[in-house]
Amino acid sequence: MLQIDRWKRVLIFGICLLGLLYALPNAFYARVEAHNDAVARIEATGVETPELIAARDGWPSWMPSNLVNLGLDLRGGAHLLGEVQVAQVYKSRMDALWPELRGALAAERDTIGAVRRVQSPDGTLSIEIGNPDQMARATEIVRGFSTPVTTLTGAGQQSLAISAQGATLTVQLSDAEKSVTDDRTIQQSLEIVRRRVDEVGTREPTIMRQGEDRILIQVPGIGSAAELKALIGTTAQLTFNPVLGTTADPQAQPGAGQIIAPAIDQPNLFYILEQSPVVTGEDLVDAMPGSDENGQPSVNFRFNPTGARAFGQYTSANIGQPFAIVLDNEVISAPVIRSAITGGSGQISGSMNFEEANQLSVLLRAGALPAELEFLEERTVGPELGQDSIDAGKVAAGVGFVAVIALMILSYGRFGLFATVALAFNMILLFAVLSLIGATLTLPGIAGIVLTIGMAVDANVLVFERIREELRSARGPARAIELGYEKAMSAIVDANITTLIVAGILFVLGSGPVKGFAVTLTIGIVTSVFTALFVTRLITIMWFERARPKEIEV
Repeated sequence: MLQIDRWKRVLIFGICLLGLLYALPNAFYARVEAHNDAVARIEATGVETPELIAARDGWPSWMPSNLVNLGLDLRGGAHLLGEVQVAQVYKSRMDALWPELRGALAAERDTIGAVRRVQSPDGTLSIEIGNPDQMARATEIVRGFSTPVTTLTGAGQQSLAISAQGATLTVQLSDAEKSVTDDRTIQQSLEIVRRRVDEVGTREPTIMRQGEDRILIQVPGIGSAAELKALIGTTAQLTFNPVLGTTADPQAQPGAGQIIAPAIDQPNLFYILEQSPVVTGEDLVDAMPGSDENGQPSVNFRFNPTGARAFGQYTSANIGQPFAIVLDNEVISAPVIRSAITGGSGQISGSMNFEEANQLSVLLRAGALPAELEFLEERTVGPELGQDSIDAGKVAAGVGFVAVIALMILSYGRFGLFATVALAFNMILLFAVLSLIGATLTLPGIAGIVLTIGMAVDANVLVFERIREELRSARGPARAIELGYEKAMSAIVDANITTLIVAGILFVLGSGPVKGFAVTLTIGIVTSVFTALFVTRLITIMWFERARPKEIEV
C-alpha cells in the first residue's frame, strides 16, 4: 500500500530541517566567519573590544556557526615549503648529555683523571681525560649512556657512536639513532606547526611532510607568506639558565659549556650563561597573557611537576644569585633569586604590548620547534583568484542545476518537479554535512558538487521509468508508484555502491585536491540516495493523498 508511517515522515522532515539549519550559515559566510573569529579571539585573550563584540553579535549564538571552509585555491592565503634543520637536534642532544656524562666521569676522577669538554664540531661531544691510559674505563662509562635503537631498521644498534684517540673521547649519535631522531623531529615539527596555526583561528590548514626533511604548509585566509613565516618561523625556545657574568663585548669568547646571549632591552649588555638550562619550555603546561603588578602586559606561565621540582630545587640552592629567562637566545629578564620559587609558576614581563604578549603565549603553549625551519619556497595567493574560481563554480553549478530541472520537468512533468524539489534539498543536505564535518572546499570539490547535481536525479529516473512500465501493465496509480520504488531499489543501490567504492579508493590513495573531490562525491552520493528514495517519495505520496488521481502521467 502506498503510504509512509508518521514517524518516518517526521524523521524525513526533521533531517531536511536540520540540513537547512546547518547549511544556512554558508549563505552569510562573511558575517558568520567574523563571528567565529571574534569568539575565538575573545576566548584566547579574554579581551572584549567594541569591534570584537560587534562581530560576535553579528550572528545569533543559538544558531549553528559551522562553515564550509574554503581552500587555498578559493580563499587565497599563504604557501610555504620549509626544511627542518635536523642537525641542530644532534647538537642539542650532545649538549644535554654532557652534564650527565661529566658527573659520571667525575665520579671516577681517581682512575681516569680530570675531565673537561673541548671544542668540537656541532653534533659531536669531545671529552679530554687526564689519564689517557685509562681510556678503556672512560669509554665503558660513556657506553653506559647508550641505549638500543628501537626500530626495525636499527634493531641491534646502539644510540651512541663512541671513538677514542689519544686522550680525547668523541661521542655522537649513531647513524641508526640519527635516522630515528630525524623522523621524530619532523613529526614533532608537524604537530607544533599545526598547533601554532590552529591557535590563531585560521581554518583547515594543509600541513604535511614532503620528502625526508621538508614540511609543506598551506594556510587559507592568512594575509601573506611573511605573516605566516613570522608565526611559524619563531622557535619560541624558552629556557632558564644560570648567569655566570656579563660583558659589553659581543665578540667575547665563552668557555666550554657556556654561551653568550644579548639582553633584549639593553643594546650593549651581554650575559654569559651556562649552556645547560635548569628548565626548558618543554616543561611548560600553560602560558596565558596577563598584566604585571604595574598593569603592563605580561605572560603568566606554569610548569609541570618535573619542571616545578627542578626549578624549586635550583632556586632553593641559589638564593641571591641571578638567573636568566632566555627566549630564542635573547635574555628577556635576569632577576636575582630572592627566595625559593616552589609553586611551579612565574611571569614574563618587559617591553611588549598586549598583542605581543598574546602572540608569545600562543608560541609558548604550542611548544618550541625542535629545530629551525628554513623556508625554501613561499607564495601568497591573492583572494581575487579564488573569487574568480568561486564565481566560475557558481555559474557551472547554476547552469547544471537549471539544465537538470528543465530536463526533468520536460521528461516527467509533475513528477519531474517533485524530483527538482528533492534536488534542492540534496544540495542543502550536502552543504550541511560539509559544514558539520568542517570540510575544506577546493576547486576539485566544486567539480564534485557539479557532478553530484548531474548524478542526483539518476535514482529518480530509474524510479520514474519503472512507474511508466507498471502503468503500461494496466496497474493502478498507487500500485504503479509503489512497485516503481520497490523494483528500482536494487539498481539504485548497485549503481551507488560501485560509485562509493571508487570514491573511497580516490580518498585513500589520493592526496590534496583528489581527496577533496572524493569527499564531496561521497557525501553527494549519500544525500542523493536519501532525497531520491525518501524525500521524493514523501512528496509524491503527500500529493497523491491530497489529489487522489484516478490516472497519472509520468
